[in-house]
Amino acid sequence: MSKPKKGKEVGRRLVAQNRKARHNYFIDDTLEAGIVLTGTEVKSLRAGRASLNESFAQERDGEFYLLNAHIPEYGPANRFNHLPTRERKLLMKRREIGRLMGQVRREGFTVMPLSIYFNDRGVAKCQLGLARGKRQIDKRETAKARDWSRERQRLLRAKR
Repeated sequence: MSKPKKGKEVGRRLVAQNRKARHNYFIDDTLEAGIVLTGTEVKSLRAGRASLNESFAQERDGEFYLLNAHIPEYGPANRFNHLPTRERKLLMKRREIGRLMGQVRREGFTVMPLSIYFNDRGVAKCQLGLARGKRQIDKRETAKARDWSRERQRLLRAKR
């Protein structure tokens, strides 16, 4: 008998993560989008080979595309391989696309890919974040808050 699933985090198998996104941007909202991939891209992702550094999502003709995401070629595919940094269409509902486009155009947000993973059904998904850029002083304040919380935990542990 299997255990009941709790939340969305249960079936995820993380492939790639954009760690710098949370350092360089304030992430206000996240959403999940499907990705249009070729067969060799899926095989390369299943092997755990992908990079989201320097990648971003951009609106074009009422659709969002993932740009600069690097999924390396799959070795055994030989001449039937894909281009590693080609643009990939993101699959979202029309309402989500409209909401994102409005915030990007009016309020100056950026759509950043935070991670690529396989859900519990084995479908490749991309977690997108609605991001605002951080200034240098914001980054310093974040680091200071993180260091203080670590120090506080250390003090509390030593007190016991």
